[in-house]
Order: sequence, then structure tokens, then C-alpha cells
Amino acid sequence: MSKAELVEKIAEQANLTKVDAERAVNAFINVVTGSLKQGDDVTLVGFGTFTTGDRAERQGRNPQTGAAITISAKKVVKFKPGKALKEEVGG
Repeated sequence: MSKAELVEKIAEQANLTKVDAERAVNAFINVVTGSLKQGDDVTLVGFGTFTTGDRAERQGRNPQTGAAITISAKKVVKFKPGKALKEEVGG
């Protein structure tokens, strides 16, 4: 589902205009992004939790040449689905 499709579905279900639904989606994205940048987790009970974690430096290979390369350490975003979401999806 694309962002435009998400906005359309939210507009329908929440009885909002597409403009208002897009503002809400953008605000949600901004709040989650800002919280994660500050190191805070975002937990939506029943849906899941967004967290950040550190990925260690590791060795990899250049797929074109096969040469060994070092992949830098970096911070990554993780999502752990909540129990209700897992059950709803069938997991």
C-alpha cells in the first residue's frame, strides 16, 4: 500500500477529507521519526513498538568484484508487532 492509498483509506474510515487525513499521516510520521531520533521508543498498544538499535560494523563483499569490504556501524529502526496485530494477521 502506498502513502496515497493509506491516506485515502484513513480519510474514508475516519470520515475526514483527504487533505486532513494526509496531515494526520504526515504528523504521525513526523512524531514517530522525531521520537526515534531522540532515542525514545514509540509503543502503540495492540499494534506494536518502534525502536532503534545499533548494528555493529561487519564484513561484506562487493557483489560486482567479490572484494571484501567493511560495512560501517549504524543505527537502525526496528518494529516489533504487538500481540493483537500478530493474532489478526495470523502469526
